[in-house]
Amino acid sequence: MNWLTNFIRPRIRSLVEPKDVPDNLWQKCPGCEGMLFSRDLQENLNVCYHCGHHLRIPVKERLALMFDDGRYESVAVPEVAQDPLKFKDKKKYADRLKDTRHSTGHKDAITVAKGKIGGIPVVIAAFNFSFMGGSMGAAVGEGILKAAEEAVKSNAALIAIPASGGARMQEGIISLVQMPRSIIAVEMVKDARLPYIVILTDPTTGGVSASFAMVGDIHIAEPGAMIGFAGRRVIEETVREKLPEDFQTAEYLLEHGMVDMVVRRQEMRETLERVLSMLMKKQVPQKPGKNGEGKKNGKFLGFKTGGKATPPRNTARQEIRSDLESRRRMAATLKALRRVKAAQKAVRRIQNGKNETNPKAASNGKG
Repeated sequence: MNWLTNFIRPRIRSLVEPKDVPDNLWQKCPGCEGMLFSRDLQENLNVCYHCGHHLRIPVKERLALMFDDGRYESVAVPEVAQDPLKFKDKKKYADRLKDTRHSTGHKDAITVAKGKIGGIPVVIAAFNFSFMGGSMGAAVGEGILKAAEEAVKSNAALIAIPASGGARMQEGIISLVQMPRSIIAVEMVKDARLPYIVILTDPTTGGVSASFAMVGDIHIAEPGAMIGFAGRRVIEETVREKLPEDFQTAEYLLEHGMVDMVVRRQEMRETLERVLSMLMKKQVPQKPGKNGEGKKNGKFLGFKTGGKATPPRNTARQEIRSDLESRRRMAATLKALRRVKAAQKAVRRIQNGKNETNPKAASNGKG
């Protein structure tokens, strides 16, 4: 009976006993609710191969997808004070930070990296939604400032990839201060005449959408991404109207002019290469013709190859300022005309009133 005990019984037991199956072997698509095999989903860049729904992607995979050959260099973000408000709800904020860092392997919700896209130098500030919902605190503000400084220093384009629920409530007013700080960082890049591109991913909401996420030179969104400030339910209760089904989606914003293009994840790097080549690469100067065409005051027209582009005589900002100034002058003129007309009407009323009180004088005046 030894052969039954030693060979057959273990074999039967191995067939009957339940096997350990990884928890993340299958995922459910939020779009079509279809079951997705994790390995196939990862090969498809976390895009559902049934309906095309774009699931969230880890920040490291996104950076590898963006840069040429997946090669990039991480940029260190300055350290900030930990839990300056000593905040506590169900759990201490310091403990929550510690646990989240351990589970995600990231110091905070932002990762800054530099490399090349299509051979063009870029700096990317990407958000990690798995780190406390990608919320913006002091560390995120420092990360955006550092990314802007690195872009100006390296003469590179700045690309922001937000995925955030907004400001971090555990940091109170400190988190709200990061909104104007991030705008200042963007202005540094724009003052250096470098492109600032924003790739809006799901979700981009709250204080992030109300600050640096919506002031880019070019806004690109992933399909189906939720983009907005307040929540849908809050808006419906405020305006007391039923909102469209596709409200606050990337496609809705594209239709209403808030987004420049909606691009699938598989085509994102190719699209960025095209956009960056138009914004960053310099035009080759034309050779002068026989009669000196192409010259002005002895200098060639156009931009020099290499180095920074020669700034145009009238920048877009100057044109906007001049347009605003002309509108102000026009408004002042119209206001002055209204005052003159009002004064004329008042004079007529006074004259009519005098004539009604003294009809003889009025008749003598007419005679």
